[in-house]
Amino acid sequence: MSWNICVVGAGKIGQMIATLLKGSPNYRVTVADHDLKALAEIAKLGVATKQIDATDEAGLAEGLKGFDAVLSAAPFFLTPAIAKAAKTAGAHYFDLTEDVAATDTVRALAQDSKTAFMPQCGLAPGFVGIAGAALAAEFDDLDSLHMRVGALPLYPTNALKYNLTWSTDGLINEYCNPCDAIVAGERVKTAPLEDYERLGHDGVEYECFNTSGGLGTLPETLNGKAQAVSYRSIRYPGHCDILKLLLHDLGLERRRDLLKEIFETALPRTDQDVVLVFCTAKGRINGELREKSLINKSFARQIDDATWSAIQVTTAAGILGAVDLMRTGKLPTQGFVKQEQIKLDDFLNTEFGQLYRAGDTNPMNKAA
Repeated sequence: MSWNICVVGAGKIGQMIATLLKGSPNYRVTVADHDLKALAEIAKLGVATKQIDATDEAGLAEGLKGFDAVLSAAPFFLTPAIAKAAKTAGAHYFDLTEDVAATDTVRALAQDSKTAFMPQCGLAPGFVGIAGAALAAEFDDLDSLHMRVGALPLYPTNALKYNLTWSTDGLINEYCNPCDAIVAGERVKTAPLEDYERLGHDGVEYECFNTSGGLGTLPETLNGKAQAVSYRSIRYPGHCDILKLLLHDLGLERRRDLLKEIFETALPRTDQDVVLVFCTAKGRINGELREKSLINKSFARQIDDATWSAIQVTTAAGILGAVDLMRTGKLPTQGFVKQEQIKLDDFLNTEFGQLYRAGDTNPMNKAA
């Protein structure tokens, strides 16, 4: 059965989602936004468009009628309005948000819904939760699960060793908001930019530190089952120290508007990027203390004669893999659905999840 999809948000991720859906025989797709210039770019892809103002509650709900599913690729602060409109329209709802408060709103809307609500479906939260849950399930007794994700420039040139590859608002939220974790068997909030560590992969050295939102609902799911669960962002060495200078010493954590202006003025965007997912779990299997890791590394690539960044591809594949599993009956179609309800192999075998296999440089992760 084919689905009729409305993607709300005509930005870089919305464009990627629309391109992938357009290439599938299982979907029809329309992209909605208030920005006519952005919609014109979508139309160039051969995709249907619709002008909708997400701040107009009644108009938004009316505009979403007739769709099987609504996918929000809009900024996190529009999540509650879009999710509410999807419920009114009777459509399944998916989004990419890393914002904890927005996800709480979606969960509340799902309580008495006849359709499914599945937030946090991108890369992190999203794919990393699916991968982390799969890794945790391999242990009889799980001690720790640490998940680390980075969307990084291939060729860093500035002191931050960073380029903008996705939402600036989302990036600042990650650096400034409290982080969910399990520490010593208890669910806690930890400080962003703390729990610093170094790691290396393929001859490249990275640093990692706490950031907000990447775990999704995993701390809730693994509560009472693990002693330690954490999420950290991967960056090149030196990034964290500069962030602490900006946020703490200069007080920009209290001036997020100014920090956003600085980032968007000073940091160029790039499509030459790499996405690294690095999950490690430790625990007991058949009574023996073991450690296992799952590593996935993706690069920018050509799709439909256009270059798409690694963050665009992996984020779009994350949400569309979830959509495909729901369409084919492998996920609940009513109420709140968590990322960790997805089996990793099921996800990787969807037409969109296969993009993670195609971009993965680790042959151990290629097996079906």
